[in-house]
Amino acid sequence: MSKPQDNVRIIKKYPNRRLYDSHTSSHVTLADIRRLVQEEESFQVVDAKTGEDLTRSILLQIIQEAESDGDPIFSSDMLKNIIRFYGPFQGVLGSYLEESIQSMLDIQTQAGMQSSQAWSQFMQGQVPMMQELMRQYVEQSRQLYLNTQNMFGLFGGFPAPDEQEQKKDGED
Repeated sequence: MSKPQDNVRIIKKYPNRRLYDSHTSSHVTLADIRRLVQEEESFQVVDAKTGEDLTRSILLQIIQEAESDGDPIFSSDMLKNIIRFYGPFQGVLGSYLEESIQSMLDIQTQAGMQSSQAWSQFMQGQVPMMQELMRQYVEQSRQLYLNTQNMFGLFGGFPAPDEQEQKKDGED
């Protein structure tokens, strides 16, 4: 979080799974923490006993809860593909996703949409157009990735399917 450490709100997680906000001196829920994220409030969730940083774990719980309610962002196929990226390419995917989401947030800010509700309503009307733009963007990214692989010879020695057919036709 980009704010100085002094301004970070500390949320303590106790063994009974309860969360305690030391700033308000009250117990909070995952919905309360989600609201802090939406309001861009700087916070950190720590284990009350050990002081271990549990922020990522809590944020993942919030995402899981949000995915279970209503219309999820991640399809099963998308989640499978994300899992496939863990390993040597996870840094690439992580950076790509982070930059893509930051770009969407920048667009939202530039459009002057102050409330997330107004942005949601705007996006609902733009879904078909945005889906096509995202499809084109993903296709361009895919082509760039494949071109980069070919340029650096990462998977050299494996001819493209067209080349294999041409070689077979020439042998006959």
